[in-house]
Amino acid sequence: MRIVIDRLRDKQTLSVEEYRELLACTDAEVTNYLHDEARKVTLSRFGNRIYIRGLIEISNCCRNNCLYCGIRKGNVNVERYRLSKSIILDCCAKGYALGFRTFVLQGGEDVAETDDWVEDIIASIRAAYPDCAITLSLGEKTRDAYLRFYRAGANRYLLRHETFDALHYRCIHPKEMSIENRLQCLQWLKEIGYQIGTGMMIGSPHQTIDHLVQDIKYIERLHPQMIGIGPFVPHRDTPFGNEQPGSVEMTLKLLSVFRLMNPDALIPATTALATLDKKGREHGILAGANVVMPNLSPRADRKKYELYNDKAFLKAEAAEGLSMLRKQLAAIGYEVAVDRGDYQHINNRQTKSV
Repeated sequence: MRIVIDRLRDKQTLSVEEYRELLACTDAEVTNYLHDEARKVTLSRFGNRIYIRGLIEISNCCRNNCLYCGIRKGNVNVERYRLSKSIILDCCAKGYALGFRTFVLQGGEDVAETDDWVEDIIASIRAAYPDCAITLSLGEKTRDAYLRFYRAGANRYLLRHETFDALHYRCIHPKEMSIENRLQCLQWLKEIGYQIGTGMMIGSPHQTIDHLVQDIKYIERLHPQMIGIGPFVPHRDTPFGNEQPGSVEMTLKLLSVFRLMNPDALIPATTALATLDKKGREHGILAGANVVMPNLSPRADRKKYELYNDKAFLKAEAAEGLSMLRKQLAAIGYEVAVDRGDYQHINNRQTKSV
């Protein structure tokens, strides 16, 4: 298996069977070697710098009824909210003062937040913070909407495909949604010029290793600038509320696989990891992650944006906990990078230094 890992590191690709064999391997020494090689690649590309993104959860209203999501339309127990433009800009101001140079606007597919409204928010942030990156994570839109947002000043778009397999997609989404439309959205975003991010939940209901291998091969072909994965964590008020959480170990293994497959990718150590494992963020970084996303949202609303049970959103998961985050990263030999950490900027800096 070490030969397979070396091949992935050197060629950035494996066969379907090799990926399947690597994911199925339970040898601790092999897994440790995988993490070690991924960490070496990350350090060679980025040094010991971990990029921070300021997460602003702008709305927990959603038109969709995904079976795994705590803010699904059908959950009547959610206290719904929408942030106003002034509150969003205030979150950006506080984040900028703390050193954030990337803002991530995340929300459900909220029909009340029209394309005009989103475009105005983006333009206002761009005007106020021309040196910052603006990332959107607002779900499936039309190509025209994506183009408008891009022209208004958005740089990046995060849209997890969740699962490439059409049958599995239908198992965890309502019939109104399709993997074909999700993949079309990602293609539009790439054509328009966004730096795109995709990914999936690890251990979602009915998921198999073969599904994960399909996901890996899709991401290998798409070659996104960002790859976001995290373990499935159930929410009590969903049809999957009694399912078991996904595997932290498999999530970390896939983090390392994606790092070796795409050495320059921006890969977060997600909040879901920190929710299932108190040291999840640190373990994710040691497995090859290089991004963390502290929460800039108003404290009163963070609990309401509960995609899954017991979501971590305080202490080092919060923007005001940056000092704690710095200490945690320093303990494993890393430091917070306060620049925007743009994919192209990173590559340009590397080119100039050669």
